[in-house]
Amino acid sequence: MKTVGVTQNVWIEPAHSERRDGLDQQWAKFFAACGLLPVLLPNDMETALALCERAGIAGLVFTGGNDFADWGGDAPERDAVENALLDFAEQRGLPVLGVCRGMQCIQRRFGVPLGRVEGHVTPSEVISIDGEPREVNSYHRFGAVESRPGLDVWAVAGDGVVKAVRHSSQPITGIMWHPERDARFSADDVALFRRVFQVE
Repeated sequence: MKTVGVTQNVWIEPAHSERRDGLDQQWAKFFAACGLLPVLLPNDMETALALCERAGIAGLVFTGGNDFADWGGDAPERDAVENALLDFAEQRGLPVLGVCRGMQCIQRRFGVPLGRVEGHVTPSEVISIDGEPREVNSYHRFGAVESRPGLDVWAVAGDGVVKAVRHSSQPITGIMWHPERDARFSADDVALFRRVFQVE
């Protein structure tokens, strides 16, 4: 199995004055279906980068979750870690696959303007993927209706909100739906992850 570094949510536990990292257990099952072994990266930059270096990861998965700090989110450490991990991947030519917030992180890196969108928090939405209709879930309040040079759009919602991007020359991909949340994992999503990380 190929090893991938995986970013995590920051969950704040006021009763114990703790800032906890965490990830939905469904991700472990989804990665197993894709032939991938996740290395969970803490929201501490030095430790996350050291883990990526020593684990010999084949790429990075940026998961969904926290809003960005400048959008009112409360996890600035996650913003910093994911930006550093993008630098790490770019320097080494490693693939990056962003899911929901993870795709937004990619869009921000390339200067794509993002704003609030309505009607995109729903367990079922029909979008166009490479010109073909597909039903996906959707749990985001921010999005884009345009892209920037280098980032090609390959999925859109009916209202024009961008649902997936891929870089024209770098191994960078983003999707706005959550493949791990489906009761039965989509064969298309599994194939996408296997293709991005070159799992044979």
